[in-house]
Amino acid sequence: MNSHLIPIFSFSIVTFIFWILIIPYYIELLKKYKLGKQIREEATIWKATEFAKLHQYKTWTPTMWGWIIILVVFFMVILSIVLHKAWYTNNSLLNQRETYLTLFTLFTVWALGAIDDFMNIRWIGRTKGLSAKFKMFWLTIFALIWASWFYYKLGWNIVDTAGNFIKTIKIPFEWNIQIWWWFIPLFVFIILAASNSVNLTDWLDWLAGWLLLMSYSVYAYITYDQGLYLLTTLCVTIIWALTAFLWYNVKPAKFYMWDVGSLALGANLWIMAMLTNTIFVLVIVWAIFIFETLSVIIQLTSKKLRKGKKIFRIAPFHHHLEAIWWAEETVVFRMWLVWLILAIVWIILYIV
Repeated sequence: MNSHLIPIFSFSIVTFIFWILIIPYYIELLKKYKLGKQIREEATIWKATEFAKLHQYKTWTPTMWGWIIILVVFFMVILSIVLHKAWYTNNSLLNQRETYLTLFTLFTVWALGAIDDFMNIRWIGRTKGLSAKFKMFWLTIFALIWASWFYYKLGWNIVDTAGNFIKTIKIPFEWNIQIWWWFIPLFVFIILAASNSVNLTDWLDWLAGWLLLMSYSVYAYITYDQGLYLLTTLCVTIIWALTAFLWYNVKPAKFYMWDVGSLALGANLWIMAMLTNTIFVLVIVWAIFIFETLSVIIQLTSKKLRKGKKIFRIAPFHHHLEAIWWAEETVVFRMWLVWLILAIVWIILYIV
C-alpha cells in the first residue's frame, strides 16, 4: 500500500468513529438549547410568504451543524500534530504549503457564520442576524488576506523569457491565462461570489450536503493526483463529516447546515481549487451552486427594478421547482443527476 494512503485511511476511520459517537448527543444539545430553524416571511426585498408556507413544517429543526464539523477538523489537526512522526516524515495536517490557507479559511468563515446563525436564532440585531453588508465586509477582508498570502507565498508561477514569475490560470487543452497581480482581485471576487452559494442551496433535505460531498470527493482525487496528500487527508476528514451529516439529514432532517457550515465549506473548496490551479474544473462541478446564486440575483434585481414583479415563483431556483409542485425528493434527485452529467464533463476535461 502507498505509504501516503495509511494516514488517509487512518484519519477516515477515526473521523467516522468520532462522528458516530458524538452526533446523537450534539442533536440533543441543539434541541435542549432550542437552536432551531425559524421560518419567516421576511425577505431581502418584499415578502417571502410562499416560501414560508412550503417550509413551515421545518420550523425548529435543529441547525448549526457546522459548529461540530469545525470541532472535528480541529481535533484531527491536533491529533495529527501529536502523532505526525508516526504518520508523516515531518508533517502534520498543519502545513504552510498545503493546509495553512484552507484551515484559516475554515476557522475564520466558520466564526463569521456562527455569530450570524446564533444572532438569527435568538432574533438579535435589526436584521435578525448580521447584516449582509457586515458579512460582505468581513468576507472581503478575509479574502484579501487569503489572496495576498497565496500570491506572495504559494504557487501558480511560470517563468517568462525575462526570468520573471507570472501567475497563470490553467484551462483545458494545456492553455494558460497570464493574470499577474490581477490574481488578487480575481481571488477575492471568486470567494465573495462562492461563499454564499452553498447557503442558498441548503434548504432541501440532502441537496447541499450531497453536492458538497461529491465536490469534496472530486478534490480528494485531484489533491491526491497532484501529490498534495495533506490536503487529501483534510478532504477525506470533511467527506466523512458530510457523510454523517447526510445520515441525519435524510427527510425528515434531524438538523441543518446553515451559515456556520455552508459558508465555511463553500469558501474552503474554492481555496482548494486555487491551491490546485483547477478553477475551471470547479466551475463545472460547482455549476448547480452557481446557477442557484444567479437565480437569486436575477430575482432580486427583477423585484427591485420592476416594483415587486418576479421571474421565478421563489428563488433560489430549487424552491421555484417546489412552488410549481415538484416534490422535494424529485428536485433533489434530478439535481443529483445534473451533477453526475457535469462530473462526466469534468472527468473528460481533467484527463485532457
